Amino acid sequence: MKIILLLGMTLLHASSGLSTGEINSEMQRLLYIYFEMDRIENEIDTKLFLYETPLESNWVPSAIYKYADFRESLYVMATEGVAGKKFYIGEDVTNGHVYGLVNIAAFLAQSMKETIKYDACDENSWDEVGGKYPLSNACGQLGQSYQDYHCSEEEKHMECPVDPNMSVTAVTHDKWYGAPAPLFCGPKTDEQPHSGFWDHSYSCNKGWANPPETCDVYEGQKAGKFDQSRPYANTAGRTDVEGCCWWGRGVIQTSGICNFGKLNYYLGARAAQEGRNSKYPSIDFCKDPEVICSSSEYKELKWIAGMFYWMESVQPYNEGGWKYADELAKFVEGGMEGTSFIDAVSGIVNRGCHNPPCGTGAVDGTLERSQNFKRVLNTMFVGSPPEVFGPVTINLESPINPSSPTIPTPSSPSPPRNWAELKSINVNAVYVHLILA
Repeated sequence: MKIILLLGMTLLHASSGLSTGEINSEMQRLLYIYFEMDRIENEIDTKLFLYETPLESNWVPSAIYKYADFRESLYVMATEGVAGKKFYIGEDVTNGHVYGLVNIAAFLAQSMKETIKYDACDENSWDEVGGKYPLSNACGQLGQSYQDYHCSEEEKHMECPVDPNMSVTAVTHDKWYGAPAPLFCGPKTDEQPHSGFWDHSYSCNKGWANPPETCDVYEGQKAGKFDQSRPYANTAGRTDVEGCCWWGRGVIQTSGICNFGKLNYYLGARAAQEGRNSKYPSIDFCKDPEVICSSSEYKELKWIAGMFYWMESVQPYNEGGWKYADELAKFVEGGMEGTSFIDAVSGIVNRGCHNPPCGTGAVDGTLERSQNFKRVLNTMFVGSPPEVFGPVTINLESPINPSSPTIPTPSSPSPPRNWAELKSINVNAVYVHLILA
């Protein structure tokens, strides 16, 4: 593999005019990651990123989540980062990229459980109250209030403002028989001063009625309807959807005014307006949080939102004697045996701690998450895991300078060390690999 990657790097030198010194260790690790993952792209899309259909219970490839979009998001988050952090892709030792691949595997295992299996980008309305689904679930479920998810005092200036006049409708939703319509937010009006509920048991196909009724709230609807006849509170007591536009979006459901604000501050329109490098200068994540799910131009955003959560909450986790970076290294260096590592990660993602029950209870789907992890690892590492020359000390606490990203943005006058070049190099390397095989 070293020979093939060296050939790939030679092609990169020739095509870009960059010297060996200009291709830093970070880029070399990324080339290794791309090499390993590009060769299993088909398996990822057809055997890992699977959606469980609600009616037939068949598993089919997701229409929303694709490897190509993940790949592009990895470049952004591993090289440029956000909020002073980067997505971890490995160490500068022999086979050091393996640590990065296992980090990716843990991320994908959680993503497969959280959203990919539902083929959802927007949060579904699932918190049932009294046999009905409050429309104010858009404000928060299980007693949460997403518009009150504030940043720390040091980062409060990054938050999105809550606009009571903002109106947004989700683009994805659950698909079972009678499933609630997409979440939505909007201002209170004289005509509609409150929010009601979704009646999932209502039979809406009544062609014989006078006037006839049809299921036309969303495509593919089989049953159910809105009932706005009276206020109906969610678990937290909300009976309106004003300012409630901050529900979860993306592969691990980024939510709240702090998280969307940080995306805008570091990657979006606000960064550009305030003179910082911006990957998406035309996107205002505060004025249009739904762009994460709705954009056809930047399909990688649904992955970037999830990676941002991973970088903020999982990679730096260090509580009660359990440190993610150390446990990741131990798992890799121990031959990738057992489920204790991924079970702890599942606790962090689903309940906020490594040793649940905590927060709101036990982890949802511990076994499924660990099985996902094993499937991803088995796909990445056919046979025995590669030998690593540890032990290493993984440092996930050294922030990058957010005003000076390591890699120039596309508008930079510097030589373009960017996604397109890495993509072409990887394709050439894989092509040579196939010929030699």
